[in-house]
Amino acid sequence: MRRCCTWRRSHANSLLTLVGAAPGLPPQSKPGRRFDYRPKTDSYCQARYTFCPTGCPIPVMKDEDVIEVYRLQAPVWEFKYGDLLGHLNIMHDAVGFKSSLTGKNYTMEWYELFQLGNCTFPHLRPDRDAPFWCNQGAACFYEGIDDVHWKENGTLVLVTTISGTMFNQMAKWVQCDNETGIYYETWTVRASPDKHAVVWFESYECSKFILRTYQKLADLGAVFNKIQTNYTSITLFTGEPIYLGNETSIFGPLGNKTVAAAIRDFYYLFKPHQSVEEFFLNVLKIVDQVVLNHQFYLFYNLEYWLLPMKSPYIKITYEEIPLPNEDYMKVGL
Repeated sequence: MRRCCTWRRSHANSLLTLVGAAPGLPPQSKPGRRFDYRPKTDSYCQARYTFCPTGCPIPVMKDEDVIEVYRLQAPVWEFKYGDLLGHLNIMHDAVGFKSSLTGKNYTMEWYELFQLGNCTFPHLRPDRDAPFWCNQGAACFYEGIDDVHWKENGTLVLVTTISGTMFNQMAKWVQCDNETGIYYETWTVRASPDKHAVVWFESYECSKFILRTYQKLADLGAVFNKIQTNYTSITLFTGEPIYLGNETSIFGPLGNKTVAAAIRDFYYLFKPHQSVEEFFLNVLKIVDQVVLNHQFYLFYNLEYWLLPMKSPYIKITYEEIPLPNEDYMKVGL
């Protein structure tokens, strides 16, 4: 395992703090699992919109440079739907940089290689027994900050300033983080809406990358401004998750055919390119499965789990997670 970057859990509770308090969960179910390298993507995985189309290498800054760091936030898919998803507080997060020596601006974000749907649900391929996932996520760095995009329906605000030296150290960390934390995870899974409820699984998406970046800058000495920072979370509510196994143990030659069929039947309801009639029929089946039968199948850290769902089942929250400033660290949140 690479040691060039240090994983830190987010400011919210994480499963790492709960393993001892949640009997029955196997040790594999740790959040933010890290990998030795990023595997090549399968040609089957296709995106409607190109990932990071104007991306560029992260530049090396001069040590004496003073770089402004900006918090960027805008509604998801704003380029297609405007501020529609912003009314539901479904927001995308990024971070911006401005060099005082060169005057150049840069944007850095982390998102799905093959769009959100492919990261949330798999494809059922006729040539494979197991569901097929196109669920990698990655960092994207490019020159420029689209002021209109971030300001019009979202946020563009200065959060700290750093030196060129700190920026270069952060850039090395980004490269390692990007190569070892590779799979997008849409869902946060909690025991209840209560603030102190058990968090069974953490999501791993754009906001978590931004939080990790802020924390890395704080570790390097950055002092953040005291401003309110909220982030979107799509949360499932469940009793204690039931571990089912990995792809081999479930779908392999000696696998559990009953569990395999149940997982495939569940994900079939979310298949892409459905007709309008089929879509509405499957929505009813999803409600029956999740709400009436209290079942949801989760794929996390390359393993499958059965979630015994409970009310309110799913909720989109937009909650404050403070910047890593001194006051925040003192109270130990």
